[in-house]
Amino acid sequence: MLDLPDRPVLDKDGLIGGCLCLPMAIDALRLSAEVGALGAAVWGTTDGRVGVHKTAEALFLRGRAPAEGDLPIEDRPALDGLPYVREILELLGAPPLRCLLARLPAGRVITPHIDRAPYFAKSIRIHIPVTTSERVFMFCAGYSYRMRAGEVWALNNSTQHGVWNADAERSRTHLICDFLPTPRLLGLLAAGDRSRGLDDPEVTRHLAGFL
Repeated sequence: MLDLPDRPVLDKDGLIGGCLCLPMAIDALRLSAEVGALGAAVWGTTDGRVGVHKTAEALFLRGRAPAEGDLPIEDRPALDGLPYVREILELLGAPPLRCLLARLPAGRVITPHIDRAPYFAKSIRIHIPVTTSERVFMFCAGYSYRMRAGEVWALNNSTQHGVWNADAERSRTHLICDFLPTPRLLGLLAAGDRSRGLDDPEVTRHLAGFL
């Protein structure tokens, strides 16, 4: 089972709650253009992700899908073409672990689930929207969140979470990266905005239909 030996389990309910928006912003147009320049050839597979994540295409930038085993977490070739992504990862002031781009097609769902391996309980998951719309909903700890381009979010993946791309035409792409906690990252979490979650019956009902 995936683990980070000698690292403590984190109190993500206390550190994050459901989802929180960090007090920082990135250049959304620059990020979208850089990822778009990778071209269509990098997409079309789950890149080893299984289970609830099979509905989304993926491209790993660091490490590999957990289903492939507890392998070394190293930079992958695609990251060489993403200098701004490297800059963004450095802004968090924490060592990056697994990192990927995940694209959820229009109308698709990632079924609510909990990431249970010790690795996930000991790392902080960050989501950065690359392309999205107002009809994309992150569901976490009973609340719905709209993560907008230019924002940086922490997700409590140790509680139930899922995604509904309710947009009928556009896919949603996120840069997703796990980090080891550092004073810099913990300070950003402490200053983050936890008030963005909404009790949205439409989202709750829709995702409940996939459980």
